[in-house]
Formats: sequence, structure tokens, C-alpha cells
Amino acid sequence: MDVVAAKGSPNPILTGPHWPVFFRYALPSVAGLLALTTANIVDGIFIGNFAGADALAALNLLIPYFTFLFGLALALAIGGTVRAGKYLGEGNTEAASAVFSKCLIATFTLALAATGLCLLFHEPLYRVLGASPELYPLMSEYFLVIIWVMVVQLVAMVLYYFIRVDGLPVLATTALVLGAGANILLDALLVGYLDYGLQGAAFATGLAQLLQLGVLLVYAFKPRRQLRFRLRQRNWREVVSAFANGVSEWINELSVGLVMLLINWLLMSSQGVTGVAAFTVVNYLIFLSLMVFYGISDAMHVLVSHNLGAGNAARIRQFMICGATVILGLGATLVLLVWLQGSGLIRLFLDTTEDAATAQLADRFLAILWPLFLINGLNVLLSVYLTAMHQPLPSAAVALSRSLILPALLLVLIHQFAPHWPLLAALPLAEWLTFGLALGLFLRFRPDRLVGRAPAAAAQM
Repeated sequence: MDVVAAKGSPNPILTGPHWPVFFRYALPSVAGLLALTTANIVDGIFIGNFAGADALAALNLLIPYFTFLFGLALALAIGGTVRAGKYLGEGNTEAASAVFSKCLIATFTLALAATGLCLLFHEPLYRVLGASPELYPLMSEYFLVIIWVMVVQLVAMVLYYFIRVDGLPVLATTALVLGAGANILLDALLVGYLDYGLQGAAFATGLAQLLQLGVLLVYAFKPRRQLRFRLRQRNWREVVSAFANGVSEWINELSVGLVMLLINWLLMSSQGVTGVAAFTVVNYLIFLSLMVFYGISDAMHVLVSHNLGAGNAARIRQFMICGATVILGLGATLVLLVWLQGSGLIRLFLDTTEDAATAQLADRFLAILWPLFLINGLNVLLSVYLTAMHQPLPSAAVALSRSLILPALLLVLIHQFAPHWPLLAALPLAEWLTFGLALGLFLRFRPDRLVGRAPAAAAQM
């Protein structure tokens, strides 16, 4: 396949005006992830107001496990769709369908195995996560339901990514939006009205995920789809290769979980459950920012991988400029929102008459953390770019630096040698230091250095 052939393709990713094509993929992705984020934030609002700050702390203590498992599935989804996108760019739908099928089967098997282990060893897991025994009942109320939900949720997530790479982002986003809307309504019913607490929140998530999966399965009846699921597969080593290419996404999630675990341990030892609950509230706002940036960056997986297969360096540069421009604007907007309405946002999650100390502590945490909103989106974008360009090790270096090595190192250094410093200052410092590394790697692996090899590689296939 050569560049001339690519330019004659009807694929708009390869030939369409770059800003309209960018928004065609980025806006549905951002809308879908914002819908998902809104559902999670509403979960927190209902839990904080109706179940209390201790319930928020119990939920936060479980996050490191969720990020570990979610990251494994996300690595398969991202690594698999990058491979599938390249195959589709080359016109090899059979190979793309094989990757699609194997990633779905592997995700289902992984999620089911994790559920069985959690049923047997949930209390030892709580101890590892740093929970005090009095929180075990609250954690079990949620966890022993949500582990079954995650089987559906992880399979639906992988299916979502492949539907997007096959050129049907509106269907994928519709599923997320409907699932998120159902989650919010069910939270209002089960947590707010019927007062079922954390268990009600878990059941609400489960029912919403079933609806979301049902909508995604409409893909099987789309006549224009290119990916076909087949249960019988060979060459399972390709799953390992797909995971390796998406390993930076797993590192992102695993690292977030490990840093959350470290923060929870340090806060439990210094400020108790109140500190963990206060950080939980602030972490919802960090999560909101990252979902916006991941929504934009996820579009880049599709746009960059297709143009890598087509050997088009100029379009990759154009799409990267689009992504960076939008992310910088949104980062500045989020900072203004935090400055002007930060205290009001925190109080959405808590009954300030009963949890006033938690709300005040959350205010102090937010005043420390706001600088990370200015740069974390660019770090995500550059990591995603490296993944889509089939540079997993540089991508993993960026992911590991921003989400594990630097935050963990700075947290420990501040705790041990500068206890008068705010502990959470480690997080924005880590993001800004990582940006220097990410920018250097982008310049080292810029499009014109990598894409020039794609036509020759394709010609040998």
C-alpha cells in the first residue's frame, strides 16, 4: 500500500479536512467519557450525602484494585484497537477481526477469574488496601456486588473501543450516554430514595452496564461494520503483542492505583478516615479533568494509527496540533472553574453540617492541586501519541513517570524530609516534571521520523 493509494481512499481519516475529522471523533469520545464521568460523580454525590463521608472513604480505598483490573482490560482495548486500526488502514479486515475477537475473549476470561479470586480473598485484599477493620462491612457492601458488574463493564469497554476504531463512534457514544443516564436515575432511586447505600450504588452501576452492553451489541447488526467476532481463534500470541503495545495504558491505571494506595496509607496514618474522605472528593474533580483529556486523546488512537498505516506524516502532525490546542484551552478553563467554584463543587458531595471538617480539608487539598490541571492533559496526549505510533516503551516511560515513579518518589520525600510541605504537592510537581520528558520523547519520535518507514513495511506484507 502506498501513499497515493491512501489518498484515493474514501476513508475521511485519511483524506478529510483535519479539524472536522478531529471533532467527528473527539467530540463523541469526550461526550461519552463525560457522560461516564458524570455518572461516577453523581455516584459520589449520592453516597456522600446519603451514606456519609465514611462510605466515600470506603469506596476510595477500593480504587487501587479497580484501577489494576481496569488497566489490564484497557491495555488490551487500546493495544488491540491500535493494531486493528493499522490493519484497517491497510485494508486487512480479516486480521483486524481476529484481533477484535481475541481481545474480547481474553477480557471476559480475565474479569471472570478476578471475580472468583475476590470472592475467596476479599478481606485480605481490604487489609492490603490499607482499610481499618471497622470499614470492612461498608467495603463488602459495595465490593461483593461490583466484582460481578465488572465482568460486564470490562467486556463492554473493550467492545466500545473496537466499535470506535471501526468508524462508528456515534453508536459507541450513545451506549455510554444511555448507560450513564440510567446509572444516575438508578442512583437517585436506590441510594437517594430507597436508601440502600453502597449496595444500592453497586446495583445501579450493574443495571446501567447491562443496558450499555445491550446498546453496544447493536453493532452486530450494522451492515457496514468491518469487524466480525469469531470464537475460534489461533495465534494467541497476538494478544500478548496487543497488550504490550497498550502497556502504557495499563501502567497509567496501575500507577494511579499504586499512588492512590500510597496516598491512602499516608492519609490514614496522619489524618485518618477524614483525610481519605476529603481526598476522595477532590479526586472526583481530578478524574473529571482526566476523562475530558482522555476523551480527546482516545480519538488520536484512531486518527494516528490509521495514518500511520497509510504512511501520512503530515496528517498526523495536523491532528496532534488539533489535540494540543483543544487540551490547552480546556486545561485553562478547568483551572478557572476550580478558582471560582471549587468550594461549591466540594460541597456538592458532602453534608457540611455533619461533615464540616472533611469539607474544609478538601478545600485545602484543592488549593494545592490546581496546577496539575494545566499540564496533565498534554502528558496524556503525548503518551497516547507514542502508543499509536507503535512506540510502547517511550509511551510507558511517560505514563510511568507521571503516574507512578515521580508521584510516589515525591510523596515519600515530602513525607520523610519536608513534613511542613503539603503532602499532595507531589502530584502537580510530578505532572510538570513529566512534561519535560514527554516533550523530549515527542521530538525524538516525531511523525516524519517514524512514518517514512511505514510504506516500505506495508509493501513487504
